[in-house]
Amino acid sequence: MTDPTRGVLYPARLPTFHRLPAPPRVAHLVRWYWIPEWDLAPGRVSRQDIVSYPASNLVVEKDLVGLAGPTTRASHRDLTGRGWAVGALLRPAAVPAFTDDPTSLRDGYVALELPDLHDSVAAAMTAGGDGEQRRARAVDAFTVWLASHVGAVGDEALLANDLADVIEGVDVGVEVRRIEDVADRLGISPRTVQRLARKYVGVPPSAMIRRRRLQEAAERVRSEDADLSAVAADLGYADHAHLTKDFQAVLGFTPSAYRAEATERT
Repeated sequence: MTDPTRGVLYPARLPTFHRLPAPPRVAHLVRWYWIPEWDLAPGRVSRQDIVSYPASNLVVEKDLVGLAGPTTRASHRDLTGRGWAVGALLRPAAVPAFTDDPTSLRDGYVALELPDLHDSVAAAMTAGGDGEQRRARAVDAFTVWLASHVGAVGDEALLANDLADVIEGVDVGVEVRRIEDVADRLGISPRTVQRLARKYVGVPPSAMIRRRRLQEAAERVRSEDADLSAVAADLGYADHAHLTKDFQAVLGFTPSAYRAEATERT
């Protein structure tokens, strides 16, 4: 599985956090489940800064079920008190079951009336047993609900899954930097790539490619003492200035500033 902290800007500040693989029966619908749990002292706030995957998430919280759309910028959430969440990073094929227009959900979070999903997952997370047992029960409950409530998906939806996999580099040794690379890999036209991304993801394929590169860049900048120009070149940026521009546009700070702050907070 992908590095469990990819997309998390300051991993040292995470509460208890797990990414769990989707069971085979819903692997075409969910990339993985993610479960944070926290118990903070009164008055303490833990800010979690994220550069999310270009995808939608179905999230069960203590008091609601929410659908988070694909993001175009970094986001954060302030955690307080005691709590948990169980999220499913949806694969493109699952998205039409929850919205007809994922582009309308960009940078949004909407509550859904899904009491049966909420009740079964909440019961799993609040029952007895250790953390591993709670998380396993929650994943099972979420999986049962998805398998019974999301209908069969067609070939086009599965092709959209393949599109996301190619861009995310799921196939080892395959890296794409242009829409044409994706089209060639899938044997379809660039226009079809654009249409699939709009219908099943909600952001253009070019934005998906940039997000994957930015996540990788953040990992490299944070965890390596590498020359930033070399990082930019390795990831296909035109130069260091292009990498810096991407950082500032999405994250709001330069790679150098991010490295300094991430190192201080480790």
